[in-house]
Order: sequence, then C-alpha cells, then structure tokens
Amino acid sequence: MFPTPIERTSRTWQISYQALLPFALILWLLPLIGVAVFSVKPAADFTNANYWGLPSSFEGFTNYALVFTASDMPRYLLNSVFITVPTVLGAVALSTMTGFALGIYKFRSNIWIFFMFVAGNFVPFQILMVPVRELTLNMGLYNTIPGLVLFHIAFQTGFCTLFMRNFIRALPFELIEAARVEGVSEWRIFWYIVLPLMKPAIAALSVLIFTFIWNDYFWAVVLTQGVESQPVTAGITSFNAQYRAAYHLMSAGSIVAALPPVAMFFLMQKHFIAGLTLGAVK
Repeated sequence: MFPTPIERTSRTWQISYQALLPFALILWLLPLIGVAVFSVKPAADFTNANYWGLPSSFEGFTNYALVFTASDMPRYLLNSVFITVPTVLGAVALSTMTGFALGIYKFRSNIWIFFMFVAGNFVPFQILMVPVRELTLNMGLYNTIPGLVLFHIAFQTGFCTLFMRNFIRALPFELIEAARVEGVSEWRIFWYIVLPLMKPAIAALSVLIFTFIWNDYFWAVVLTQGVESQPVTAGITSFNAQYRAAYHLMSAGSIVAALPPVAMFFLMQKHFIAGLTLGAVK
C-alpha cells in the first residue's frame, strides 16, 4: 500500500536513486534556471537567437532596475498584496468557522452541506469564466480589487473548509465535551479551545492559499484589466510591446513575482510541515 523506504531497498537501487536524484532535480528546476539566465541577458541576445548560450554581457542589475523604474511592476506587486492578503484572511477565517460547525456538530444535513462546499472544487474554471465575469459586471465589481478578492474568497472557502473540517475531526473531542459539561458556551469553545489547537493547520493553509492566489493568472486576466487592479501575474505581460517583446525584462519580472511566495514558504516552513503532518502519527 505504501512505497518501501529507500533504506530498506537493495544497495543497487539505493546507489541508482542517489545518482538519479540530482538529475531529476536539475530537470525539475530547468525552466526556472532558464528564466533566471534570461533575466541577466541583454536584449541583443534574443535578437541574435542566443537563447540557451551564455550571456554576451551581464545585465542583471540593469534589467532588474528597469523592472522597478521603467514599468508599473511596483504597482502590480502592490495590487497582488491587496488581493492576496485579504483573500487569505477571509478564506481562512470563514473556513475555521465552517470547519468547526461541520466537524463538531452532528445534524441530518451535515454531509450534504459539506458536499456542497467540496463540490465547487471539481468544477473546471473554464465553465465558470463567462457567468462569473457577467456577475461581476452586473454587480459593478469588474476590474476592481474588491471584486477579485470576493471571488477568490468564495471559491477558496470550499477547499479551506475541507481542510479545516478534516483537521478539527482529528482533535480530541473529549476537550469539547468537558467544556460543555462545565457550561462553556459554544463560541467560547471555538475561540479558546479549538482555535488555539488549529494554529498549525491555519499556518499550513495560509501558505497554500497565499501561493494559490499570488500565482493566479487565469482569473486575474478574466476579471481585471489595466494597472489599477491587475496583479503581478497579469502585469508581467505589459512587457510585451506591439511588435516586440522584452523577454529579458519579462524574465526578470517573473523572478521578482516568484520571490514573495517562496519567501513566505521558507519563513513558515516549520509551521507548514507541522500543520500537514499533525495527526499523521500517534
């Protein structure tokens, strides 16, 4: 049912695994390495078809400086912050409450309500594109940061509820029963007993949702346009001119856009791993 640990396999397989692991890692990181190399090349290298060779001159400082001084990248980054942070706060806050209700209370329609939360995650984005866009237009939320935030919260709450509900169901129910016997109200049980125990799950979920929303491109293009509301994933395309694309600046902008979620993961790595593995072993 589970794969055999590498330590229990034959010596030949262990050596093969150790030899193939660096190759697989390089193959996995090859696109990122390519973008990083492109970001320090001059524009002439792309004109001369020097795509995979060494840079004819190192222009890393110039390219990254132009990203911030000769484009609207700072505004796009700020838009991403204004979109991602409220979405994470809203989705996590709602899912802790819905997860508590669906994980603690037992009522007849519990499973059907939970099914409705989860079912939305299986609907392809392309099917929702037209109705969601029309809805935002009718509500006056098209091409606005609040509109994108509200949509992301609504769409991410289903996955977050699934995550939180399963986590809460793994908590010792005896703590809640003991609190009820002592006459503690339900909202105090949630706030003072359950919520502190959910901190690892909240940290792990926050990292996941932050990464999902920050890297979102599909809905950023569908629901926003222009520098006033577009996040950085859509704003990178502004380096495309009418007849020519600034690939060196686009690559530098991509590296800059990828840094915040990577930094957050490393900062929250300890809590992220604890949240995913809590309850895996007794």
